[in-house]
Amino acid sequence: MASVSLNRKRAKLKQVLGIRVRLALLAVILVTPLMIERIRSLEDTRARQIAQAAAEFTIVARHSADAQREVISSVETILKSEAFIRASAGGISKSCDVLRASLPSNLPWIRTLLIAGQDGRIQCATNNMYVGLDLGDRPYFQQAQETGRFVLSDFIMSRPVPSPTVMAAYPVSAFSGVADAVVLATVNLDWMSKVMNNLGGRAGITAVLVDSAGTVLAAPADQHSAVGRPLDNMPLMSAIADKALRSDQDEDSLSFLAADGSRRAVSYIRIAGTNARLIASIDEDKVSAAVSRDIRTAYLQLAFVLMFVLLGALIAAEKLVIKPIEMLADMAKRLGEGDLSARAARNRLPAEFVPLARAFNAMAAQLSQRERELIASNDRLTVMASIDMLSGLANRRGFQSRLDFEWMRAQQYGSELALLMIDVDHFKLFNDTYGHLEGDSCLTRLGESLSGIAADTMGFAARYGGEEFCLLLPNTDVTRAVEIGEQVRSAVLRLCLPHITSNHMIVTVSIGVAATKPNETLRPGDLIEAADAALYAAKHRGRNNVVEHGVQAIEMGAAEMMIAAG
Repeated sequence: MASVSLNRKRAKLKQVLGIRVRLALLAVILVTPLMIERIRSLEDTRARQIAQAAAEFTIVARHSADAQREVISSVETILKSEAFIRASAGGISKSCDVLRASLPSNLPWIRTLLIAGQDGRIQCATNNMYVGLDLGDRPYFQQAQETGRFVLSDFIMSRPVPSPTVMAAYPVSAFSGVADAVVLATVNLDWMSKVMNNLGGRAGITAVLVDSAGTVLAAPADQHSAVGRPLDNMPLMSAIADKALRSDQDEDSLSFLAADGSRRAVSYIRIAGTNARLIASIDEDKVSAAVSRDIRTAYLQLAFVLMFVLLGALIAAEKLVIKPIEMLADMAKRLGEGDLSARAARNRLPAEFVPLARAFNAMAAQLSQRERELIASNDRLTVMASIDMLSGLANRRGFQSRLDFEWMRAQQYGSELALLMIDVDHFKLFNDTYGHLEGDSCLTRLGESLSGIAADTMGFAARYGGEEFCLLLPNTDVTRAVEIGEQVRSAVLRLCLPHITSNHMIVTVSIGVAATKPNETLRPGDLIEAADAALYAAKHRGRNNVVEHGVQAIEMGAAEMMIAAG
């Protein structure tokens, strides 16, 4: 009973874990780790991107802070020069004249230069509307007199013409040693904002220059509306305003969670010689917005993949069962129709179908092998039917096939085709004198020589019949064909085959040469007839010579060709 129960459970388990379920589980197992790895990789990318953006922006902020230092340093240098002139001039009139003429045109961030008396009243200025203005109550004026040093004010509104500015002051007493006038300059905040433009135009990044009270002095063009506003009124800066302004460090950074829930990294740098600070803030969420979208997309993809995997598993299961059967059935049909190349692709089949596919392939391979053997036998018979066994050259049938091929190729490419018809002189007397065995030996030797010359000249040699041979020369004009004919004639002479019934006492050959450029008006047989006519002429000229046939004569009749060749 226990055995029966176990078998039933196994049968139920096989039904539950059918091919559809197995494929679905396999797909989930394969896809889930890949998607999780992708999400983890994107998270790492986001962290690296934020760190890289923060590092790059810190460098840019330092460069911008250095540029602001250069601007303020240039203002300080101008004020010191004016204070020295005032201390050395010994009078208001002369120093004012020098002041009016000394405003540098290459320092557009200085709007106005002024000289105020000890009481704070403006004595002279590069802009006359400031003359008479009392600055005695201004903290920066009083601080300059008390410390005897360069002072840069906080954000103020200019009195004559209400406009935002900062004032720079330097006491003349620094040179004269006694309480005296103070040289001042109004600084163009718009120019200081231009210096910060390299910090603007970036998503999630805020940068401002603030005074000691936290009022914004300058900002990039895309954040220019913040100029003149307290740092506490800026939602993204208010959280760190107090710490940044009260810090004694020249440079520091911190991270915090803003009121809007965004994670921000802030760096602040003190402008040397002033209480101003450059504050740069990075919204990590906006900086990494693209990667965050990819992460959200990855989670959605994971959900959709898991959903579609189940559907895909059902479809795949059908294909894994039906498709293999259809494939094997199609293979059997192709084999039955005579297509012996049909094979079952075993790597595309489930394991259950592999033995059946292997058996089909083995059967197809055996049939294909038998087919190849039959074809090889037929090929050998075809070759044997085209070869002259005595000379080892092609026979007349083989020659005719090659002539047809070379004729079509020459006609296609517009090249010339030459033919040598070669006949053994007095061969009948040779056979009568030496016997047929020696005659066969003679033909064999001639075939060997002709085969070598054909190989050297890229030609095709054949035994045309009896004691007559031919040599087909593709892409060869008549002049070159005659030269090759002389090579053949000389090669036969060098064989020194004895022939006592010949005038030359050795075997010789007569050769007729014809060449033409195949066209639509000619046929291969015309070339053979022309070479035969030239051979006929060679025999009539005493044999053992080479006679060429004129191209124009190929189009004549056979009788006319003989007369023309003679």
